[in-house]
Amino acid sequence: MTTLEVLATGPLALLEDLGRPGLAHLGVTRSGAADRHSHTLANRLLANPPDRATIEITFGGFSARVHGGDVAIAVTGADADPSVDGLPFGTNSIHHVRDGQTISLGTPRSGLRSYLAVRGGVDAEPVLGSRSHDVLSAIGPRPLRPGDVLPIGPHAADFPELDQAPVAPITGDVLDLVVVPGPRDDWLADPDALVRTDWVASERSDRVGMRLTGRPLDTRFPDRQLPSEGATRGAIQVPPNGLPVILGPDHPVTGGYPVIGVVVDHDVDRVAQARPGQHVRLHWSRPRG
Repeated sequence: MTTLEVLATGPLALLEDLGRPGLAHLGVTRSGAADRHSHTLANRLLANPPDRATIEITFGGFSARVHGGDVAIAVTGADADPSVDGLPFGTNSIHHVRDGQTISLGTPRSGLRSYLAVRGGVDAEPVLGSRSHDVLSAIGPRPLRPGDVLPIGPHAADFPELDQAPVAPITGDVLDLVVVPGPRDDWLADPDALVRTDWVASERSDRVGMRLTGRPLDTRFPDRQLPSEGATRGAIQVPPNGLPVILGPDHPVTGGYPVIGVVVDHDVDRVAQARPGQHVRLHWSRPRG
């Protein structure tokens, strides 16, 4: 059996696939890769089905040694200068690794999360139909630790058709996000303050949500509380301190803070690559009213 022996994890390394949909009625959120586009691209490069598990690496610092055979790998997302036995190879491309060689990722130049895929996928034991780790509920395979040995699953007969994918690099520029208004934008004294404010991604952000810092938003009903309502990824909640939170893949199933808008699906993956201190601008998808 071919395996990966984890040597170092960096700040956080998780197994992620496309999550466990359809379980919200049981109190289980979908979870899954924070940057679905990068996860799916890594699998596509290797001719893996899109639901095969990859390793989501936050802010680099990961390394693993191959045992039991040769493997094909791809690294996507934040460019962390991946290398094999010290020899660099490009992101968004296929690289062949021999038995006994070590895969390493450094600190990303920009962006936050990188995805390491292996042809065949990481074959960990599924929990509720998924190999994803949910940091809020602690469901799924636990965060990786040095010494972990990860089995590689069988690969499909299809052979990769591309050696490299042309992908625009992730930059540290201002992150512009398009937001659909509502359903509770009327709870703000000035709803357009959301799109006029220069927000900054907080260091307290995680997979549950990206917290924004800036001038707090004023609410029209400071003494009222909402009954808990269903929550979704990309929803922008406003807690009592007036600082918005954009919900991530491990968001709670319900929430009692007003949701004043929802980031469009096309932009949700880009939220996963925002680094603490990065400026964020929000734009209404259409005129309010």
